[in-house]
Amino acid sequence: MTEADVKQLILSIVKPLVSEPEAIAITTAQDAHFLNFNLSVAPEDVGRVIGKHGRVAQAIRTIVYSIRIDGPLRVRLNIVDD
Repeated sequence: MTEADVKQLILSIVKPLVSEPEAIAITTAQDAHFLNFNLSVAPEDVGRVIGKHGRVAQAIRTIVYSIRIDGPLRVRLNIVDD
């Protein structure tokens, strides 16, 4: 899978959860071992994406972490709370 495929997967998972889908933004950053996908949503939607006790966020991360991208890097999803 490529970086664009992972972004599309995250969008397709998160879009039905939020009330303002146009506010979804995904940026990427690379470090030594990980390709970090930083997900930001509208402030009122952060709780919906995280869920009770972080269960929704953990479910999303389980799906995203199972993906292998081209190259040696692993995928990491960060939910950014501005």
